[in-house]
Amino acid sequence: MSWEKDIEELRHREKLAENMGGAEKVARQHDRGKLDARERLKRLVDPDSFREIGKIAGRGTYDENGDLTDFAASNFIFGRANIDARPVVASADDFTVRGGAADAALHRKFVQCEAMAHEMGLPLIRMIDGTGGGGSVKTLETMGYTYVPMVPGWEHIARNLDTVPVVALALGPTAGLGAARIVASHYSVMVRGVSQLFAAGPAVAAAIGDDLSKEELGGSDIHTRNGVVDDEVASENEAFAAARRFLSYLPSSVDKLAERTANDDPTSRREEELLSIVPHEAKQVYSMRRIMDAVFDRGSVFEMGRRWGQAAITAFARLDGWPVAVLASDPSFLGGSWEAKTSEKAERFVKLAEQFRLPVVHLVDNPGFMIGGEAERAGTIRYGVNAMNAIYKATVPWASVIIRRAYGIAGSAMSNAERFQYRFAWPSGDWGSLPIEGGIEVAYKSDIEASDDPAAALQDIRDRLNKVRSPFRTAEHFGVEDIIDPRDTRPLLCEYADLAWRKLG
Repeated sequence: MSWEKDIEELRHREKLAENMGGAEKVARQHDRGKLDARERLKRLVDPDSFREIGKIAGRGTYDENGDLTDFAASNFIFGRANIDARPVVASADDFTVRGGAADAALHRKFVQCEAMAHEMGLPLIRMIDGTGGGGSVKTLETMGYTYVPMVPGWEHIARNLDTVPVVALALGPTAGLGAARIVASHYSVMVRGVSQLFAAGPAVAAAIGDDLSKEELGGSDIHTRNGVVDDEVASENEAFAAARRFLSYLPSSVDKLAERTANDDPTSRREEELLSIVPHEAKQVYSMRRIMDAVFDRGSVFEMGRRWGQAAITAFARLDGWPVAVLASDPSFLGGSWEAKTSEKAERFVKLAEQFRLPVVHLVDNPGFMIGGEAERAGTIRYGVNAMNAIYKATVPWASVIIRRAYGIAGSAMSNAERFQYRFAWPSGDWGSLPIEGGIEVAYKSDIEASDDPAAALQDIRDRLNKVRSPFRTAEHFGVEDIIDPRDTRPLLCEYADLAWRKLG
């Protein structure tokens, strides 16, 4: 006897699953300018690499003879796929099936998806649209009773954050559990104007007097500035590209090492613009991103979290093909001073680099922690100390390049001072316990007042102190290891990357 009839039923059920929420619901999804779940999976992963798991899971309707008459697909699709020829676990919420609500979910699929990523040591990508299996008032009437809240499988979600790279793409309005699943990731992205994120939506918020639209309540302008979500993109395709690129710098799990890529950018490349990019005038700014583009392999810099904690730049890049984590100051925002959000961002990024064993390059221009009433009310010093603790606890290879300023406690957070200092300083380096400019009038008040020409006396004091603050005086006492020609930064960092990966490997 053949099992052909059973295989025919299997294929029939698979075909029904591909209908998702039905033609009308799928068309409505497309009318909103959004892709459906199966299109998303197809565009995210390598061609023909997706193997779905649990495709025919859902809710069947049967006649009096026990024959299938209708089928409602699960609102969660997942499986094994490849991204850049590396295996991953990819998943997508299907908003066309009850808007992703719990009464259309099969929670065991959520659990198995997360468990697969952890147990097989594979990166996980969640594409979230809707409540993500969260609550629905309709569910209560259907069930006929209420229940004490719980999240099946959250243990796996939490465990994955410790073991494998997790990417979350918000591809529509997301609330409740869906919002939580976005935040519980290493890298998250929203699509501008399409994605919103909230603990509860506008209708619920109105109950406490907040009459807001979806964008006003939880749009990307809010959450990519407060640090809840890392990045904003203009389209779903850009979100898929960002996910793929983020994963390209990371290993598949904490038990593996990230991979080197081919490199055709000479390690000996010396950029002339670096010689004059930092102004002599201390109050003038410059572009740290231009320095990054000049130093790292061409086209390799991938920044995350650009819109929040803006005094620090956090990015991945490559040096002679080797992946590195880059922490850099941005003097164009608050002069590079670390306030609460910047410190939180730096802490999170350093912990990410430590977790996945990526060498760190720190490009330093830090005038200190932000001061003033607002900074104190925001708890800047607490967040700053947390960032400093993360840096001092890091065990991965660490190189610092002092581009300009390094002052006070924040300046000392450039690296763990008790470790070997793989460190270079540019001739523009300027450091100390506090900026000299801010203390001259106080420290030399009596000398200035006693002078016949206070302005001339002040200038004379400045000239003397400028000689003392010369980075060459510090190097004389081996207070800084090496002062370098800025044009040598790339060759020296490529040498560092080679040594760092020899140690890690």
